[in-house]
Amino acid sequence: MLRLLGWLFGFGVFCALGAVAVGAVYLNQLNASLPDYTVLKDYQPPVTTRVHAADGTLLAEYARERRLFQPIETIPPLLIDAFISAEDKDFYQHSGIAVDGVIRALRDNVMARIDGNDSIQGGGSTITQQVAKNFLLTSEQTWDRKIQEAILALRIESTFSKNKILELYLNEIFLGLNSYGVAAAALNYFDKALYELTLSEAAYLAALPKGPNNYHPFRRTEQAIERRNWVIDRMVENGYVTTADAEKAKAEPLNVKPRTSGSQVYSAEYFTEEVRRQLGKLYGEAELYGGGLSVRTTLDPHLQEFARKALMHGLTSYDHGEGFRGPVATVDISGDWGVAVNAVKPLSDVPEWQLAVVLQMGDNDARIGLRPETDVEGKVVADRATGTLSGPDVKWVSKKLGSLLKPGDVIYVSKLADREGAYTLEQVPELEGALVAMDPRTGRVLAMVGGFSYAESEFNRATQAMRQPGSSFKPIVYSAALDNGYTPASVVLDAPVEVVNADGSIWRPENYAQEFYGPQTLRRGIERSRNVMTVRLAQDLGMPLISDYAKMFGIYDDLNPVLAMALGAGETTDMRMTSAYATIANGGRKIVPTLIDRIQDRYGKTIYKHDERVCDGCVADGWHSQGEPLIIDNREQVLDPMTAYQITSMMEGVVQRGTGTGAKSLGRPVAGKTGTSNDYKDAWFIGFTPELAVGVYVGFDTPRNMGRQATGGEMAVPIFTDFVAEALKGKPPTPFNMPGGMAQVWIDPGTGVKANGGDQAIYEAFKPGTGPNLVTSVIGVDSNAFQAIQQGQDPAATDMTLGRGGLF
Repeated sequence: MLRLLGWLFGFGVFCALGAVAVGAVYLNQLNASLPDYTVLKDYQPPVTTRVHAADGTLLAEYARERRLFQPIETIPPLLIDAFISAEDKDFYQHSGIAVDGVIRALRDNVMARIDGNDSIQGGGSTITQQVAKNFLLTSEQTWDRKIQEAILALRIESTFSKNKILELYLNEIFLGLNSYGVAAAALNYFDKALYELTLSEAAYLAALPKGPNNYHPFRRTEQAIERRNWVIDRMVENGYVTTADAEKAKAEPLNVKPRTSGSQVYSAEYFTEEVRRQLGKLYGEAELYGGGLSVRTTLDPHLQEFARKALMHGLTSYDHGEGFRGPVATVDISGDWGVAVNAVKPLSDVPEWQLAVVLQMGDNDARIGLRPETDVEGKVVADRATGTLSGPDVKWVSKKLGSLLKPGDVIYVSKLADREGAYTLEQVPELEGALVAMDPRTGRVLAMVGGFSYAESEFNRATQAMRQPGSSFKPIVYSAALDNGYTPASVVLDAPVEVVNADGSIWRPENYAQEFYGPQTLRRGIERSRNVMTVRLAQDLGMPLISDYAKMFGIYDDLNPVLAMALGAGETTDMRMTSAYATIANGGRKIVPTLIDRIQDRYGKTIYKHDERVCDGCVADGWHSQGEPLIIDNREQVLDPMTAYQITSMMEGVVQRGTGTGAKSLGRPVAGKTGTSNDYKDAWFIGFTPELAVGVYVGFDTPRNMGRQATGGEMAVPIFTDFVAEALKGKPPTPFNMPGGMAQVWIDPGTGVKANGGDQAIYEAFKPGTGPNLVTSVIGVDSNAFQAIQQGQDPAATDMTLGRGGLF
C-alpha cells in the first residue's frame, strides 16, 4: 500500500513538474512574442491639429481620430472618479490584475463551456490591462492574447506610475462620435472643456467605454441614461459623491449637445482649405492629421465677412442681368412638403438665403414653404413655416412669376426686411470670381474668397485659377520703364504699330476705343490704359527686361518674352497679382504672401513663423542699459523706392481720372489698375491704400465673353470699393509717403512739360537729376515725324487697318 502511495505521489510530482515545464515553455513562447511595452514612455498619441484666425477664432480641425491630449494633472478628479468607479474601482490598490475579476472571468468561461459556448468571455480587465490591449495588442478574443495582456499589465505596473497609466488610458480610449480621449469627448458631446463637466456629464462619459453605440445619446437614450445612473451609483458606493448629489444628477436628462466641427467662420472655407494644403506640403499628411499642431493664421474674420459679401453682391448683380434660369429642383408636395424640400440640400455657406418650395402659384405671386431644419438626431423638425413671394419684390425678373414657377419648384429666397413673412427670389450665379486682401507691409493675407460658395465648388479662384490679367499687368511694364530712365512725364507715341510674328503674321494692337491719341505721357498712358503706348514702351525696353521684372514681382515664373505679354496676355493668379501690387505699396520691397503667421507643435514650441526679419538685440538675459532692439528688414528690394512712389502716384491717377474712377467714392488715397482680357473674358481691379492691398478677379470658370460692358472698371471696381469701404470704415485717410530726395513739379499731363499749376496740371514727383524739360523727342517717332506732330499733322507714315480685340 505504501509502495502504491509512493508510486502515485511520484507520478503526481512528475506530472506536476511536466505541467510546470509545459507551462514554462508556453509562457516563454508568449513572452518572446510580446511587444516592447517600454515604448509607452515615448508614446505620442495622434492629436487633432487646430487652425485659428488671427483673433483666436477656431477655423478648422484636422484629425483622423479627434483627440486633444490632456495631461493627468489637468483632468478633473470628478471625471477620474467616474471612470475608476465604472471600469476599475481597485485601480489604485492592485498591481495590474484584479484577482476577483480573474475569478469572475474564469467562472463565466466555465459556465459558457457547460452551455456549449466555446467563445472567450470578456470582462475582468483592469484599466492597466486595457492600456496593454489598446496600445500594444489586438482586440482578438483568444486565451493567448488574454494571458499576454495580463503579463504586460504586470510589467507596465512595475514600470509606470498609476497616474501615468491613467493618463494613457484617458487620452486613448474611444468614446464614440469619433472622439478619442476624454477631452475630445467632452467637446464633442457637450461642447465643454473637461473642467466644465457636471457630475451627470462626467458619469455619462464614463459609461461609454463598454460600447459607445450601445449607449448612443439619441438612438439608445434609455439605455444611455440607465448606464449613466449605474455609474453614479458606483460613485456613491466608492464614496466619491453624496447620495443627494447623485439623486440630483440622475434626475437630469443627458443634455448631449453635439459640437459642430470645423470652422466657426462660415465664410472662410476657401482660406482654411488653402492652409490645409500648405500644411500638408510642409509637414506631410501624418503630421497634419495627428501631430497636434496649433496654427495661427493671418485671417481677420471681420474682413473675411466683408470680402465675402462684397464678392457675393458683385456676382449676383451681374447674374440678375442674365435673367432667371429656373428652379433648383422640383419635388412632390402631395404629402409632407417639409420632408420633400428638406431632402434638397442648401448651400451651407450662404446663410442669407433659404431653400423654399412653391406651394401655391398665382399670376405674379406665390405662397412658399421654407425648408425645415433637422434636429440633432437627423430628423426633420415638426414645425412648418411659410411665406409669400411677390413679383414686384423680384425687381431683376421682368416676366411674371407665374410664367416661371409652378407648385413643387424649389428655389432660393431671402427675407425682406420691411415686411414680415415676405421674401424675394434669389439665384446662384454662374459667374465666379475671387478677392484677396493683404497687408501691403507684411504680405499677411487678411481675407480671401475663392468663389461664390465653397459648398458649391471647392475650386479656389484666388490661388488656382490661371487667368489673363490684361491691363492690370501694365504697372509692371511702367515700373520697369521708370526704373530705367523714364519719368512719369516721358512721352510715348500712341499711333498704329505693326508687330511681325515668328510665323509671318502681323499683330496690330489697338486701344479699347479703337482710336489713337498721338504723343502721351506715361502717366496718361497708364491712367487711360493705352495699349499701343505700352507695346511701344515694351519694344523700347525689350521684353526680356519685362520678363525679368515679372519674375521679380512674383507674377510669372518664366514669362514668354513676346510683346503681347506686355498687355497681360500671360496667365497668373489673383494672389500673385495682389502680392505684386503689395510690393509696390511696400516701397518696392518684395512681398511674399502668407496665410500662416505661426505654427506650434503639440508642446507649444514654435516650429514656423512667417516673419523672417532679423531682430538685432531682441534676445537678452536682461536690461543692461542697452539700446532698443533693431528690426532689420532683410527682404529683397525689387524696385527702387522712388520708382515705387512714382508708379503709385500714377495709379492714383487711374482712380482719380482714368479707368478706375469708381473707387473715388472711397474718399481716401487709392492707387490701382483695371484689367480686362481679350474678348471680355476676365475683369480685374488690383488696388491698394497704405493699409490694404486688394485684388479682385471676375470671370466664368470656363472662360467666355461676359459682354462689352464687362470691363474691370464696371465689374471689379465696385466689388473692390464695397469691400474697402467696410474694411477701412472709421479709419482716417492716410496719404502715400514720398521718399526723401524727390522733387515735385507741376506738369502739363498732355505734353509732359512744366506747367504753372491750374486745374489740369499734375504735381509730379521726380528722382534726383531728372525733371521736366522742353519736349524735343517722342518715343516711337523719328525727328521728321516729330516735327509733323508739333505742326499738328498725322505722324502715321502708313495706312493701317484697325483690328478688333486685344488687351487694354
